[in-house]
Amino acid sequence: MIKLMRRWWSYMVAKATGQFNERADPKVQLEQAIQEGHEQHRRLKEQAANVIANQKQTEIRLNRTMEEYEKISGNARQAVMMADDAQTKGDQAKLAQYTTAAEAFANRMIGIEREVEDLKSLHLQASQAADQAKQAVHTNSSNLQKRLSERQKLMSQIDQAKMQEQLNTAMTSLSEQVGQDVPSFEEIRDKVESRYAKAKGAAELNEGSIEGRMLEVEQASLNVEAQSRLSEIRAQLGLEAGPTGASEPAIAPGQTQTDGEPTV
Repeated sequence: MIKLMRRWWSYMVAKATGQFNERADPKVQLEQAIQEGHEQHRRLKEQAANVIANQKQTEIRLNRTMEEYEKISGNARQAVMMADDAQTKGDQAKLAQYTTAAEAFANRMIGIEREVEDLKSLHLQASQAADQAKQAVHTNSSNLQKRLSERQKLMSQIDQAKMQEQLNTAMTSLSEQVGQDVPSFEEIRDKVESRYAKAKGAAELNEGSIEGRMLEVEQASLNVEAQSRLSEIRAQLGLEAGPTGASEPAIAPGQTQTDGEPTV
């Protein structure tokens, strides 16, 4: 039952996330990503600063310890010299005191030497960590600058995508409305072609019918009558065409024509 509830919860989370991503404004999400990048870079710089501070503190401790070692070493040498001088003078009490002091300085030197070695190891590790932290900050800064430079490009692409989506919506709406309130171009073309085909079919039927033949005969009769009338007019005007199509002078009434000369 618990396993089923976990699956159901994971499914609901994934579903809600998908719906949110579909409805979310890309510009707002882009700004959120940029702000998150700045926040991550700030936290990274703080962590790097802590690492570098630790390296600096270790370096300070190492230098202070080495200074202390040099001081103790000098005191040890001075105690040895004073003990040797007391021995030369035969002052056994001073000799014992200076010898004890020299041994104490020597023991202190041994402890400081171990401390110096430990501090050197810690300083080396801290220096490596500081170098890695600096490199991480530098790399993250470069990535952040790259994102900032791509930000304007993404903003422009988002605006272009919105305009294209609006244009697509307008074109789809226009196509739907043309098919509803106003006949589309395809519908008008089909209608014109249909009327043209019907007209051509009716003309072909009329050409093959009896009425069509009667009209042809009537038209031919009118053409013959018109040609006859035109011939009479040409004859009256003396423009009757010969066999070659050239005009010849008209013969006056009562005259006959012989070999090339007219006779009365």
